[in-house]
Amino acid sequence: MFSDDLILIAVAFMAALSIGGVAYVLLYPLLSGEAKANKRMAKVSTKQRGVRGQKGNDAENRDQRRLKVQQTLKDLEEKQKKKKQRVPLRITLTQAGLGISVKVFWILSILCGILVGLVMLITGSSPLIAAAGAFVSAVGFPRWVLRFLKKRRQNKFLDSFANAIDVIVRGIKSGLPVNDTLKVIATESPDPVGPEFQEIVDGQKLGIALDQGLERMFERMPLAEVNFLAIVVAIQQKTGGNLAEALTNLSIVLRDRKKMQGKITAMSQEAKSSAAIIGALPPSIMILVYLVNPDYIALLWQTDLGQMLLVGSATWMAMGVLVMRKMINFDF
Repeated sequence: MFSDDLILIAVAFMAALSIGGVAYVLLYPLLSGEAKANKRMAKVSTKQRGVRGQKGNDAENRDQRRLKVQQTLKDLEEKQKKKKQRVPLRITLTQAGLGISVKVFWILSILCGILVGLVMLITGSSPLIAAAGAFVSAVGFPRWVLRFLKKRRQNKFLDSFANAIDVIVRGIKSGLPVNDTLKVIATESPDPVGPEFQEIVDGQKLGIALDQGLERMFERMPLAEVNFLAIVVAIQQKTGGNLAEALTNLSIVLRDRKKMQGKITAMSQEAKSSAAIIGALPPSIMILVYLVNPDYIALLWQTDLGQMLLVGSATWMAMGVLVMRKMINFDF
């Protein structure tokens, strides 16, 4: 199909192209001076290795400290994820500062529900409405009181927590051990800061480490500020460093958070006032109408249809109040 001359020319061309490619690869570095440049770069890098030896050791130490900090933070995050499960009622009572047992709490809740149910039956409500009121009073109202007491105790704790950290910083800078500064806070700080640190001091007497004591403190007082303190102490114990400086920075952060909370409260106060006025209008109008014409509005709780309307209105009002509350509460 092809002549012999064309085949010989093609073979010679392919052979010449292959020989030329091999020669280019082998001879180009020598002809262009690339080999000499590589040698010079090798000599320079060898000299730089000797100069960077000490810096490399410092960098390795910093890398090791970073790895330790990352591992510590990872362990703390895993512990926090495990603790984010549903909190038992016993711990909730402790967080609220109540010294009663779970059994006593349920007894008081049931008595409250029975009392409200009897009052509603005596006032002429139907048994179904009285049962619903008794259930809400036995289950919902005690829980609301418990959350209110818990929130109030946490706010009191935050008012003095930054000062307690400052006491630790001053004690460390003056040469006192951390345990002695914790004893000072436990004896001189107001409730609930003093009792919470007293639990840590008592735990150390039993052999509980400081980081474990702070973790238990976070269970009793589940606040981000307490978690910050536990993280700082845990990292300092595992990686070393200046604890006084770290706690000073933590105290500054806590005070800035407190200022930010105050600013948010002031800026959202107008919205809260509007929500309170809107939520108070229906019951206020109901009371005024009852004072002017009792027979006109008494049908709401004297008839079955009126009682159903009251229950539906109360449900929708509660949903509206909860939505407005969610809109005006800011987490930071």
